Amino acid sequence: MILCQQDTAVVILSYNGAKWHELFLPLIVAEAHTGYDVVLVDNASTDELLPYITTNFPSVKTLHIAENHGFANGYYEALKQIKAKYFVLLSADFEVTQGWFPPLHSAMERNPMLAACQPKIRYWREREMFEYAGAGGGYIDKYGYLFCRGRIFFDIEKDNGQYNDDVEVFWASGGCFMVRSELYHKAGGLDSDLYAHMEEVDLCWRLKNAGYKIGYVGSSLVYHVGGSVISYGSSQKLYYNFRNNLILLIKNEKGSKLIWLFPLRLVLDGIAGLRLLLTGNLKQTIVIIKAHLHCYKEMGKWLARRKEYKKMITTRNEEGIYPRSIVWDYFLLRRKLFSKLGWTSKKL
Repeated sequence: MILCQQDTAVVILSYNGAKWHELFLPLIVAEAHTGYDVVLVDNASTDELLPYITTNFPSVKTLHIAENHGFANGYYEALKQIKAKYFVLLSADFEVTQGWFPPLHSAMERNPMLAACQPKIRYWREREMFEYAGAGGGYIDKYGYLFCRGRIFFDIEKDNGQYNDDVEVFWASGGCFMVRSELYHKAGGLDSDLYAHMEEVDLCWRLKNAGYKIGYVGSSLVYHVGGSVISYGSSQKLYYNFRNNLILLIKNEKGSKLIWLFPLRLVLDGIAGLRLLLTGNLKQTIVIIKAHLHCYKEMGKWLARRKEYKKMITTRNEEGIYPRSIVWDYFLLRRKLFSKLGWTSKKL
């Protein structure tokens, strides 16, 4: 068990990640005086990761996971062994900035109903642009489709200060995710069966179903390389995108809504697959079919999880659910920017 001296553990899960730590760990360690301990979790790396860390960063605490069963499982196993008031789940390919941590910590301290939050996330390679996976905070539409302030489907905005605020969102990015440890464990943590995509959305949904808030803190800034766990645009990402999105609905959506939404989503996913087929993307169509078949095959497991999580539901917090179809607004009404949706976020 790792007992942190500060009230926060910044936990970095790494698989053969020495190249990222050489770039990004020095500033993470240098900023630790602002209120956190750094814990690096070796997710069954095959290189000499731990000797590199202990030699070059002696203040960093380390854990070793014997077998790599994915991103979510690595954190699931590691966080059981770390004692702190708050966890920050920080992916290895994130670059922090000076002063990145205090605004997040202050937001959590000010609001006891704030279960988790994220900073502003920009793209490491194009540093003025928001990053795909998190950007200015995560949302979900009435049909279960995910998007962000600063990124709707394929359109990513330039950061002009339009999202410097602190607002309530539906989900916070798992790449840089601050959460109360007590609530993390009480809610069951990250679902390792989701492997490495949308597991943070699933956790946020459970926390919101228990009445808590999820936040975005625009005065904290980090940069994300992106695509180091699952490459953007890959068949693997497409598979988890379709499979895990359905699983989120099964586990967390209200029963009265799920009874009509799930069949509708099957139809909509079928249309997406047909569109890919007609444009010559047979391989991607097959990926969507496989994603659905896997979801159906393990339906008993997801329904059992739903039953388990139902015990935690109090007053559902539905802030951050877009009341229309983001698919319709984006593709047909051509609303490419969050500001064009005519919808505002609630201040923290």
